[in-house]
Amino acid sequence: MIEARHLRVLRAVAATGSFSAAARELGCTQPAVSQQMKALEGAAGTPLLIRSGREMRLTEAGRALVRHAGGILAGLTAAEEEVAAIAGLRSGRVRLVSFPSGSSTLVPMALAEMRAAHPGTRVSLVEAEPPGSVEMLRSGDCEIALAFRYPQVSAEAEAASGGGGEWDDLVLRPLLSDRLVGVVPEGHKLAGAGAVGIAELAGEPWIAGCPRCRGHLVEVCESAGFTPRIDFATDDYPTVVGLVGAGLGVAVLPELALESVRTKGATTLEVEPAVRREVVALTLPDLARVPVVTATLDRLERAARR
Repeated sequence: MIEARHLRVLRAVAATGSFSAAARELGCTQPAVSQQMKALEGAAGTPLLIRSGREMRLTEAGRALVRHAGGILAGLTAAEEEVAAIAGLRSGRVRLVSFPSGSSTLVPMALAEMRAAHPGTRVSLVEAEPPGSVEMLRSGDCEIALAFRYPQVSAEAEAASGGGGEWDDLVLRPLLSDRLVGVVPEGHKLAGAGAVGIAELAGEPWIAGCPRCRGHLVEVCESAGFTPRIDFATDDYPTVVGLVGAGLGVAVLPELALESVRTKGATTLEVEPAVRREVVALTLPDLARVPVVTATLDRLERAARR
């Protein structure tokens, strides 16, 4: 195999015309230059130099290799500089996939801190609910996926709602435990209760969220002794709150989802027993060692603590 260090020696010999002059230029000994040239000729499988007394000339193969050496060494130098920039967080790219309520709350603060601390790096964002976001991570379409799961939900209900699958092959960074709260119209009989048992909402029309959230809602309600009558279903949290505010039903939403939603016409209640979802950032083991990925995960964790 032809090595870059051997090409550098060949270029020096070709430029100076001798091993001793090349050694002086390279800051090494003449025997070291001679050994490296022998190694290069062995790798090339053909003589590269013609030695005649004190004069040294390139063979046709030697001239061809010198002609290519410049581009090879320049490309290698550029690659080394780019890798060093990425390793030093002077550049680098992270593709982030997040579910909507994470995009509107955790992500903006994390990305603002990344830009301030490492302006040469780039973080892009697209939205997808889990398990789609996790599938994108595994297929190489992103470097970090924000996801959530409901620890209380059975494996059967998780699979039925489009979830399922383990995260054991991924690096998991816990972000927060997101409490679910009840949302009812302001004029509802329970609006001033502060806290309610979910069974108290058994006879209400319900507005449900994404498929996984709907599956979780059904399981929680059934564990309380009733099956919710879901009149509306939407992945858009402002729409959920709008429908509740219009008096069309009740809902249970993560607190994170309500951070950036106007609750006009609706009020929130604590739900008993307390229900939470686990919000995490996921990446692949090899990606977890990439500095820009680690830095982004750190910023997401800091945003979650706030």
